[in-house]
Amino acid sequence: MTASFEHHTYPARLSDAERERALKVLRDGAALGRLSHDTFVRRMELALTARRPDELAALTADLRDENRWVRAMLGAVGAVSGFTVRLRRAWTVERLPKLLLPPVAHPYPLRIGRDPANGLRLSHETVSRVHAELSHHGGMWVLRDLGSTNGTSVNGRRVIGTAVVQDGDQVAFGRMSFRLSAD
Repeated sequence: MTASFEHHTYPARLSDAERERALKVLRDGAALGRLSHDTFVRRMELALTARRPDELAALTADLRDENRWVRAMLGAVGAVSGFTVRLRRAWTVERLPKLLLPPVAHPYPLRIGRDPANGLRLSHETVSRVHAELSHHGGMWVLRDLGSTNGTSVNGRRVIGTAVVQDGDQVAFGRMSFRLSAD
């Protein structure tokens, strides 16, 4: 009887770090316009199901890694464009019309909307008939969305239910924006 000592060796399983590196190369390739959206999605699916390093290498072979100088340049361009966005947003906030907060002693909330019966009537097509309500509770100003169609936002974030607001906040009712002011 002959004994056979064959050992089947299986390739090592991919580590999460290897898979993550390949996914980053694919994301960067798509961001730089080297991959179409469909190609990017298909390669991402294949990368997530790959079992061997050579499968990952085949998915990223045509996306050569950029050198440090190119990556630094792209990072600098991203930082500059982010700065211009923040600058534009700051400039816009300063130019917004003021919305004066009602006197603290005012017993009823200030209703905001298109309906003439509201305390603040805004005649814009993106503002609902009864859009929002501003009231003073326990030393704080509270803005409540009243189920408006186009939403209410405070400092760029949509209000779901109520939000605490203060002097200087940017509020928007539909597409009409204001800066809250106590004076």
